[in-house]
Amino acid sequence: MTLALGLQSMLFVPGNKPERFAKALASGADLICIDLEDAVPAGEKETARVDAIAAASTDSKYAIRTNGLTTREGLADLLALAESPRRPQLVFLPKVESAHEILIARSVIADPFVGFVPLIETVKGLNAAHAIAAEPGIAMVMFGGGDFSAELGVDLGWTPLLVARSQLVMACAGAGVPAMDVPFIKMDDPEGLVVETEQAKALGFSAKAAIHPAQIEAIHSVFRPGADAIAEALEARVAFSEAGGAAVRFKGKMLEAPVMRRYEQIIAIGEKINA
Repeated sequence: MTLALGLQSMLFVPGNKPERFAKALASGADLICIDLEDAVPAGEKETARVDAIAAASTDSKYAIRTNGLTTREGLADLLALAESPRRPQLVFLPKVESAHEILIARSVIADPFVGFVPLIETVKGLNAAHAIAAEPGIAMVMFGGGDFSAELGVDLGWTPLLVARSQLVMACAGAGVPAMDVPFIKMDDPEGLVVETEQAKALGFSAKAAIHPAQIEAIHSVFRPGADAIAEALEARVAFSEAGGAAVRFKGKMLEAPVMRRYEQIIAIGEKINA
């Protein structure tokens, strides 16, 4: 699926705070995910569901995170989305542990234009990550580091979760879908946000989630290709074409098909960002 192409940032907003939806949309984030799960108290789930689906029908940049599919509220979320005349392009599914959960969500919503973003938040889910990512309808996979760190009994930091992150990125690459990293939760450490975002990009993540509008600019500064990178990619395309698709020396390195694929990704992302 191409729904997630060029998506580098996603901002969570609580589903029970509809007054914050428009502010989140104005943050500049590539996607706004209205959260019906962790952010919403049990007594406010129904109202939040109604508000979230109504908002999602007004702008394609809104996505929705449902409650877990093994819960009553999660099933209610799916049914409400199925009955809505307009649905978000992306639906985030928390705590996914098997590919069968994706099949259930896809069957209930029954809309080929809706893409799913499963969150891998447990060891069991990570063990099934490739099968989950390879399911039809998957647009992206997100690493849910908060619950994962709690299960392991470690801090929500880079080093303790490096192995899990690496395994998730590999599973997504094998399935041909992008991966999104967990939000950086230390709000008073902007330098730490940049460092972790750089680490996530270097590891192979295509995007990073955020929990506050102030985090978006830093995420974009790391993930979005600059003008120089796009210009180099376009030059590489010309050089490779002129060489007839054969390996050719380009800016001091060997340009061949695998390298060209990365350049084409940069070009595609740049085109989407500037569209």
